[in-house]
Amino acid sequence: MWNIDLKYREEFQATFDRLYEKKQVLHTSRPLPAIAINKIRESLSIEWTYNSNSIEGNTLSLRETQMVIQEGITVKGKSLREHFETHNHDKAIDYLYNIVSEDYRLRSIDILSLHGLVLRSIEDDFAGRIRNGGVRITGANFTPPNANKVADLLDELIDFITANPLGLNDIELAAVFHHKLVWIHPFFDGNGRTVRLAMNLILVRSGFPPAIILKNDRKKYYEALNQANGGNYQKLTLLMCQSLERTLNIYLNALPDNDKDYIEISNLVQEPNMPYGQEYISLLARTGKIDAYKEGRNWLTTREAIENYMNNRKRKR
Repeated sequence: MWNIDLKYREEFQATFDRLYEKKQVLHTSRPLPAIAINKIRESLSIEWTYNSNSIEGNTLSLRETQMVIQEGITVKGKSLREHFETHNHDKAIDYLYNIVSEDYRLRSIDILSLHGLVLRSIEDDFAGRIRNGGVRITGANFTPPNANKVADLLDELIDFITANPLGLNDIELAAVFHHKLVWIHPFFDGNGRTVRLAMNLILVRSGFPPAIILKNDRKKYYEALNQANGGNYQKLTLLMCQSLERTLNIYLNALPDNDKDYIEISNLVQEPNMPYGQEYISLLARTGKIDAYKEGRNWLTTREAIENYMNNRKRKR
């Protein structure tokens, strides 16, 4: 079960350092105004629900998701299940924030509880219960383990995360936990949404905001999970870093003394004396080499991020 190739770590160290520095800036800026925190958390929860449900095929738009959650509106032409999925995921996020703290220890009962909320009123017979039969995953390059092994494998995974014998950082732990829980596939339905919730127990307890995997990254996400089945966690870890950097930047942009100006790369390359073209800067963003994050299909970064990259390259020479 623990086939984990860590060759990528050296390449990712600068990215890890940047994310931990941002987390520290966020921590030292606390307490942030309650109204600002609540607004950001509310907005991110809607995005989180929209993106996670969309990955699984829910057709509600971001605006429709917001209306269902905040205004209790029923959207014409959308199924009852899609409405339940939206309400349920929002309640599961509330549950996550209520149980997590700095001294939180991962427990199987919390994963089951998240799943129970995700499938409430949809599959009540299976909500919050480990599967008792076999499953197959369309498009995946593996077959999940026998149902008789699931409970023990789940306990083994939680013990691994708690003991952390490989000395992984919180971001790596979340990535490994995410993949291994998908591989165990403990439930008949609702695995993806539950996993993307549960991995954030690890991140939020350590002071990070939640990592939200975007609907637009769905193909990349599934490819990363398939690679992780062979022990290669490079793509999944990169996607985790990108998802986390986006939410970190959303919080940091709300700080009163924040002076970073993130702009779309297509606009940034129009500025005078910009040494790189759009294609190269986009590559740097996609590979985590610079401070950047994604909104929709567009990457945003700063001139400072490009200058830092240039200075680091000169030092290495």
